[in-house]
Amino acid sequence: MKIDLHVHSKFSRRPSQWVLQKIGCPESFTEPRLIHRLAKERGMGLVTITDHNTIEGALAIADLPDTFISEEITTYFPGDGCKIHLLALHISEGQHQEIQRLRGNIFDLAGYLDKEGICPVVAHPLYAINDRLQVSHFQQLLLLFRHFELNGARSEEQNHTLRLVLGRLEAADIERLENLHNRQALGERPWEKVLTGGSDDHSGLNIARTHTRVAGATGIDSFFAGLLAGRCEVHGRASTPLTMAHNLYGIAYQFYRDKFQLAPHIHRDRLLTHLDRALQPEATTHGGLVTKISLYFNQRRRSRIDNAFPESLLTLIRQESERLFREQPEKSTPTRAGEDGYQERERQWFHFVNQVSNRVLAHSANHLLGHLAGANVFNIFQTIGSAGGLYALLAPFFVSFSQFNRDRALNDEVLSSWSPAGKDAPQPATTAKIAHFTDTFHQVNGVAHTLRQQIGAARTTGRKLTVITCEKEGGEGEPGLRNFNPIGSYELREYPGQKLSYPPFLEMLNFCHEERFSHIQSATPGPIGLAALAIARILNLPISGTYHTAFPQYAQYLTGDPDMEQLTWKYMLWYYDQMDQISVSSRNSAAELIDRGIRPEKIRLIPRGIDTKRFHPDKGNGLLSSRYRIKEETTLLYVGRVSKEKNLPVLTTAFASLSTSRPSLHLVVVGDGPYLKEMRQSLVGMPCTFTGFLTGEELATVYASADIFVFPSTTDTFGNVILEAQASGLPVIVSDQGGPSENVQPGTTGLVVPGGDSAALAGAIRFLAVNQEQRRKMGKAARQLMEERSFAGAFIRSWDIVAGQGGSCDDLSRRAA
Repeated sequence: MKIDLHVHSKFSRRPSQWVLQKIGCPESFTEPRLIHRLAKERGMGLVTITDHNTIEGALAIADLPDTFISEEITTYFPGDGCKIHLLALHISEGQHQEIQRLRGNIFDLAGYLDKEGICPVVAHPLYAINDRLQVSHFQQLLLLFRHFELNGARSEEQNHTLRLVLGRLEAADIERLENLHNRQALGERPWEKVLTGGSDDHSGLNIARTHTRVAGATGIDSFFAGLLAGRCEVHGRASTPLTMAHNLYGIAYQFYRDKFQLAPHIHRDRLLTHLDRALQPEATTHGGLVTKISLYFNQRRRSRIDNAFPESLLTLIRQESERLFREQPEKSTPTRAGEDGYQERERQWFHFVNQVSNRVLAHSANHLLGHLAGANVFNIFQTIGSAGGLYALLAPFFVSFSQFNRDRALNDEVLSSWSPAGKDAPQPATTAKIAHFTDTFHQVNGVAHTLRQQIGAARTTGRKLTVITCEKEGGEGEPGLRNFNPIGSYELREYPGQKLSYPPFLEMLNFCHEERFSHIQSATPGPIGLAALAIARILNLPISGTYHTAFPQYAQYLTGDPDMEQLTWKYMLWYYDQMDQISVSSRNSAAELIDRGIRPEKIRLIPRGIDTKRFHPDKGNGLLSSRYRIKEETTLLYVGRVSKEKNLPVLTTAFASLSTSRPSLHLVVVGDGPYLKEMRQSLVGMPCTFTGFLTGEELATVYASADIFVFPSTTDTFGNVILEAQASGLPVIVSDQGGPSENVQPGTTGLVVPGGDSAALAGAIRFLAVNQEQRRKMGKAARQLMEERSFAGAFIRSWDIVAGQGGSCDDLSRRAA
């Protein structure tokens, strides 16, 4: 005989989830008689209803066969008010009254239930209902009760932990707990526990998904005889956040369907038809010929909706849903519930919401960025309002993922406390598993190169690192990388070749939940960084932001508008202030953030290393002369993005002034970018070579074959190319603004000149070009300095900082000094 021992009806009126409270919706909207019919159709031999602190639902089906009265009791530990839910099965109306009188104190209630011979079951024992549940409460539950529930609405992790812990209990464990809590256990053999199963269904969508079986039972008496004797088995599947979200959407839809009397209109509207099939326990019967004709013409009319941004978010959702149904007709027919249909149905709902919200979000983001570029203030607020409405519509998923992750720490603590020698225990809390979000992994720049090195170092040192990015040409299958296809993008007019990609947020959220990351790290304040921040908040994970690009200065350089720089600063400060800690590569960046109001205790100075085997002076092989036909005796090298924000116009002016007085000097520019064409034109007829992008051994060889490295940028927070050049044995010339100057020992490994001063830059280049011996000494010192900065060592130190084991910026500054 099978029975779902935990089901709610419309008499469970008080919702615990804020998303239902907001719309004034009850916790369940399912009719008791529908519960009875669906349970019987799904093979349940007996049917009961366990509403919160009421038996109205059970009484509503008491006249039907194979039923009995039950309820779910809310009770409390005295003193701290920790809330616990108990199922009281097969009770009378008189017992219900006494239970309600005693439920304020769990100890009084447990004594009464034991005395009356009532079978209580601890519902979802590892779920912290009011955030007060601790291991000590769980230990006392073991003293008070024999039956514990494997809950169909909770995670497999919780149910797995419960099976392990209860399966390992011995008499000595109970004796230890009795002494610890100064309380005698109830029952004759209190270390022998019994597991039951129930769906904890609130929407009618998962009735009988999880249930209890008693072999050989033929009625209520024999079923409970088997239950009390422990001759029962739990069958079914645990839930995921997708299950819970599906339930919440189902409850809300059923509420609005009834409130606005939508039933007569269901089959006149394809979206409503889809919602009814996906979110109702059983869909409304199809209408006749008239409704089918009406549906056909409504679809034809809506297919002609233009692409203008609609004022109503709901209009946009309807529009994008219709497009999805036209493009993917199979999406409009959800799987029905059944033995194999529960999980497929919730996955289908997830993919439907994901695809529609992605389309709406991409539409909204394009308009928002377009309005920002055009300074259309009122349209900006209108678009932000629509985005806020979309957030509200996605709230069931946010609530579900948050709740499923909230109890993981308690679950791990309980499991660890009963796992001998770590068997079956979760990974130690000190073992970090980091998700690093970036938008530049497949670009050719220092950040992308460093991230690739970090993936390799993580594998070598046994660290758990996954780089998460969102690029159309990202590809799949690279170890340590998870690339998501963007749902859209926006090209920055002022920064040709650069696009802001919009990430598929729900997919990223689901991935991070399933991977069980312990820390989130964001390498960008862009859309992917915003996704990282939201995921960290929803999953209750610490987040670290890496500040390695001076976007406000870029904005000033590219637009020439100081107001745009200040606006960018406001956003940057807001974003980085949301971080639990901020990683910077230089003291210059740290000081800049502190001066603008970021608290110093948030800032961490992360070490940066270099692959000294890859970049080495011995790799110089005459490539510059053999491939590029460079005959001049001194080669000046620049590596990086060819753009104005790198201060390359200053280098262009300086080199042009030198080319007449130092004809033996040749400039090599490695890289590409929006300033390339203009720079070529400015240096026509001068000894200058543009190689385009170079990587790998070819780049290392060019470094080692050059004589002087120059990097005039004033907007870089670090400048990884400075390390690469010095590791290759080159003296370097940098500006005194930004982070690069902190990687140079002035007068020893290179020269530091005033930023933006072309005459000073030309003088430094001339000095090193003329003084060959000085250049050789600086190059040798530069190589020795870099040999102390191995990438593996720097990676381990920066890993520990991100994992929360590093000091503040001030502490690190004093230590370095």
